[in-house]
Amino acid sequence: MMQSTGRTPVAILGATGLVGQRLISLLSRHPFFEVAELAASSRSAGKPYGEAVNWQMAEELPAALAKLPIHPCDPSHCRSGLVFSALDRSVALEIEQAFAQAGRAVVTNAAPWRMEADLPLIVPEINADHLDLIERQRKQRGWPGFIVTNPNCSTIGLSLAIAPIQIAAGVDQLIVTTLQAASGAGYPGVPTLDLLDNVVPYIPGEEEKIETETKKIFGSLIGEQVEAATFLAAAQVHRVPVVDGHLMSISVKTRQPLDPLEAIDRLRSFRAPREVAELPSAPVPPILVRGEEDRPQPRLDRGAGNGMAVSLGRVRSCPILGLRMEALSHNTIRGAAGGTLLIAELLHSRSLLP
Repeated sequence: MMQSTGRTPVAILGATGLVGQRLISLLSRHPFFEVAELAASSRSAGKPYGEAVNWQMAEELPAALAKLPIHPCDPSHCRSGLVFSALDRSVALEIEQAFAQAGRAVVTNAAPWRMEADLPLIVPEINADHLDLIERQRKQRGWPGFIVTNPNCSTIGLSLAIAPIQIAAGVDQLIVTTLQAASGAGYPGVPTLDLLDNVVPYIPGEEEKIETETKKIFGSLIGEQVEAATFLAAAQVHRVPVVDGHLMSISVKTRQPLDPLEAIDRLRSFRAPREVAELPSAPVPPILVRGEEDRPQPRLDRGAGNGMAVSLGRVRSCPILGLRMEALSHNTIRGAAGGTLLIAELLHSRSLLP
């Protein structure tokens, strides 16, 4: 492990992948946490990180982290109390459970646990109260540790975009069409000749994730369970030849009347609860509403709020559902690594970490 700086040591599982790299980048100068341990597959275990990783971030890999040895993804090899998981869903379930059983706090970007009734699925600006499920999770599963999940990359941007509308008028029906960046498929991702000069109108499991996860996020915590929101949701997804940034076309039918001008005012005035807004990675404001007729655009707007804010535009009337708009979020920052980091900061601020 690295020499202590007084910050909380953390481990990253799946450290050589794209989300793992993004986590390392975001954590390199973090005020709360320091990267102490890196873990990956057996192919990389035992190697220095700089030798094993195909570094894809724009900034240089910190020299000290390049020298860290890669451990197996096993709690007996990683001592940090806080564990960030960027594992592939095919291996995440068993490995993350082992860390929770060993008393670790696991914040995961992987999909398998998201819809489990006793696991929080968190967008901190919206449903921080769902962290109360941790107590139920520990009692029910007998774990001294716990797992908290980050939603799907598109679900996070969508949820933030509609949160002020849900608060103001209630969402009754929701249709979203996504144009999702190539980096959402990881690295090396979609083969070049499948994506150049092309759009792929299918991403396995993505539509179902958006439709179900959004309802859990907006559900009400009653006792020790979340009662999912009851609005109807339909998603259509597409992989497009953009590097980063998921663009979404959203149409909403509200339970109470809400005209576009009032919707814009609600969107612009939306703020996170104070305990979230004061966290290091929290964007202030979390939503930016653009007035140009041709924005947001991935290349121009994905970096808003250091990649943690959602950019909205073209908020206007919909002749069928009532209200429509375009939304953009950075899929590997807000939709993945940055989202998990913000959850961990919230756990830290609530003194929930081991």
